[in-house]
Amino acid sequence: MREEFKLVSFARSDQKQTDLSFLSLNQAEKVQQFHASFPMYQKTPLVSLPHTAHKLGLAAIYVKDESYRFGLNAFKVLGGSYAIGQHLAHRLQTDLSELPYEKLIAPETHKKLGDITFVTATDGNHGRGVAWTANQLQQHSVVYMPKGSAAERLANIQAEGAEASITELNYDDAVRLANQQANEKGWVMVQDTAWEGYEDIPRWIMQGYGTMGLEAYQQLEEKPTHIFLQAGVGSMAGAVAGFFASVYGEQRPVITIVEPNKADCLFRTAQANDGALHFVGGDMSTIMAGLACGEPCSIGWEVLKSCADHFISCPDYAAAKGMRVLGNPTQGDQPIVSGESGAAAFGCVAQILTDPALHELKEKLGLSETSKVLFFSTEGDTDKENYRSIVWDGKYQSVPGK
Repeated sequence: MREEFKLVSFARSDQKQTDLSFLSLNQAEKVQQFHASFPMYQKTPLVSLPHTAHKLGLAAIYVKDESYRFGLNAFKVLGGSYAIGQHLAHRLQTDLSELPYEKLIAPETHKKLGDITFVTATDGNHGRGVAWTANQLQQHSVVYMPKGSAAERLANIQAEGAEASITELNYDDAVRLANQQANEKGWVMVQDTAWEGYEDIPRWIMQGYGTMGLEAYQQLEEKPTHIFLQAGVGSMAGAVAGFFASVYGEQRPVITIVEPNKADCLFRTAQANDGALHFVGGDMSTIMAGLACGEPCSIGWEVLKSCADHFISCPDYAAAKGMRVLGNPTQGDQPIVSGESGAAAFGCVAQILTDPALHELKEKLGLSETSKVLFFSTEGDTDKENYRSIVWDGKYQSVPGK
């Protein structure tokens, strides 16, 4: 097996069950009700790729295309908007079900709340979602981005009225900067990384992602046998894995978490399996910018260790392959524009299924001609220049030894 593909597996009999009630079907329906109160809300498509599935040796492939979410080209706004909504509901001492979009943007609501500044760290998508939500609610936002962030992503955040800048820090240090500023200036931190004393908002963000999982569940015509989820800190992966584990119980699909080699903190945590979280430091210079996170979300990990079957650390060229295949599927299938992070899990699987050197990994994952696989393309071409350099010009296509 190629050394740049690494696998850790958990036996279900060894997994300790975690309370998944906060990610239940009933909870996800409440979250969706909140999102559906936004006039721009529409379900994003669940795309079936039958011809590509046949070509890759699978029974079915389903891809949830989040490039259509709220016109923001990524799923992240689901978490940020729900967390901000919950925070405001707590300030107003009411239930969020009493605060639909129209009431949240009402002048009398703003008068009660006063001026609030929301602050976050992001590679792009999360910050844009926080900035968009703050803008919708006539509030303020400050966004810090790690070094190397794309200028287009910065411009998109600034276009939503945020005070945004690219720092000289890596992602995790940018999070610490945002938290420091929140503490010093009385701002509200909106981050999906949890730590002791900061757990409510990360939990709400995870619940916010439940709308994506619920929509996919409602749109599926059959139960998937496998779900592959890309991960940064693990909040999205934990949210979706926890939702499907809650819905299906012991009959849940095989769930696999995929990370970049250069930012595989969940893989390392699973590999050590010693009860501690394991971090990745340094620049984490992967093309999968949205996954370049070195410190796991403690809440996300608690969910994943109880319901994820496999953890994979994979190279950048796998994500690039995913972008190209989704953008140019087998004839008869619908193309999907998927960014570097959005295509990571799909690309990892496509590489495994087409590379004879990875046959052992295919066997361990239980992938065969009877497998029905669900993916989440969590972003579109949020960095158009880089997207084209990969899909048009063939950047990051080399496979060592070939």
